[in-house]
Amino acid sequence: MSNRREFFVQLSVGAGVVFASAGAMANGPMVAESDAQAGALGYKADASKVDKTKFPKYAAGQNCAGCALYQGKASDAAGGCPLFAGKQVAGKGWCSAWAKKA
Repeated sequence: MSNRREFFVQLSVGAGVVFASAGAMANGPMVAESDAQAGALGYKADASKVDKTKFPKYAAGQNCAGCALYQGKASDAAGGCPLFAGKQVAGKGWCSAWAKKA
């Protein structure tokens, strides 16, 4: 019985470590506008600062939180994006890969 109890304790501790590390990955560093990938996609942390002549596809109201690629909740200040692996984007940000969330 002691071995069984010890097994479940270790199992719960191990599961906690796995979930904690998954949460840490989701809360990675913010992507910098100077990042090469960010520059290629015209990423801006504040969508209101998008160069509308360079990116005519941009429309007022578009932001990362409303993008199909955004991995956070719409109310989150930042969230993951598969275009910037291991980094977060600002919920109020925008890039040229923006696609309306269904």
